[in-house]
Amino acid sequence: MQLKQVSRDALLKPLQAVSGIVERRQTLPILANVLLEQKNGRLFVTATDLEMQITANSELASKQEQAVTVGARKLQDLLRALPEDSSLNVDTAAGKMTVRAGRSRFNLQTLPAADYPRIGLSQEQQQTIALPQRDFRGLLKLAEFAMAQQDIRYYLNGMLLVIDKGSLQAVATDGHRLSYASIAVTGNYSKQEVILPRKTVLELGKLLEDSDAELTIDLLTNQVRFRFSNIELVSKVVDGKFPDYNRVIPSGHSKQLDLSRAELLQALQRAAILSNEKFRGVRLVLGPDQLKIICTNSEQEEAEEELEIAYKGEPLDIGFNITYLLDVLHNLAADRVVLALGDANSSALITMPERGDYKYVVMPMRI
Repeated sequence: MQLKQVSRDALLKPLQAVSGIVERRQTLPILANVLLEQKNGRLFVTATDLEMQITANSELASKQEQAVTVGARKLQDLLRALPEDSSLNVDTAAGKMTVRAGRSRFNLQTLPAADYPRIGLSQEQQQTIALPQRDFRGLLKLAEFAMAQQDIRYYLNGMLLVIDKGSLQAVATDGHRLSYASIAVTGNYSKQEVILPRKTVLELGKLLEDSDAELTIDLLTNQVRFRFSNIELVSKVVDGKFPDYNRVIPSGHSKQLDLSRAELLQALQRAAILSNEKFRGVRLVLGPDQLKIICTNSEQEEAEEELEIAYKGEPLDIGFNITYLLDVLHNLAADRVVLALGDANSSALITMPERGDYKYVVMPMRI
């Protein structure tokens, strides 16, 4: 591979887009590398962890067609450390890549491009959805925080995407709480469900822009492909049966509290300082025109916050994991939220008055 007088950003930007999935410890040494390919006047940079593959590209003056693999982290760190306006000369020969910038010179070890393990793209395309990047990014943000981490029920370590007629829905749960969000999409699609792995969801959240630029989602056999900006991300899907989330979402709760999101969030944050570090419990004590938020810990310390609310119903004393309440309030962009409660043994439902397409369910805990 030979690059003459190429700008630092022409190499660094696509490298930064893909290197997030490169693991520091690899079973195969070549997986710590990225694949650099020159073709059709562009530079293509590819990374994979065998479950997901990301390719980003940038424009090049060169028309040569060559390919090589090189250590992702080291190359990225070197390029970041160079001045922004640097012009690079890159040469590869005898298992080494030489990067020159001004008076700096670096030799990096390479491995053959032919040995790089690519994810083969499934040829059977089922449905394609096109929508603005901003819309899908917002959808992911509303659900991703409820995904499980390293749960033995592997299908919970991801997010369910459901396309049905003119709506795209995202659902995530860790068994203790569930987040459901939906957006309208243009078109009339047949119902299809896929479970995206956790790592894929988090990577998309980093890469998608808060803009109206188009995102294309291709639903393939056992794969999903996302194409946006100069990036293509291909991910395997989780093979499993997601729980029936409609059965979990409560309806008909009589105690409906219309609350300021910011006020509730700040009160919970203050109370959380004195919560039990292991169990993270909080009591919500509901009475006439007031909601008390109470946290205690093993040192016999106590925090009590009181919010004024419009409520005339029966009293209630119910416990929750305070982290689950803080998570949802941090991720909603609404000014107000509605907290719907049943009895002390029923799940709570949090919604937004201005968005009927969002629901968050959290199970109670004994305190």
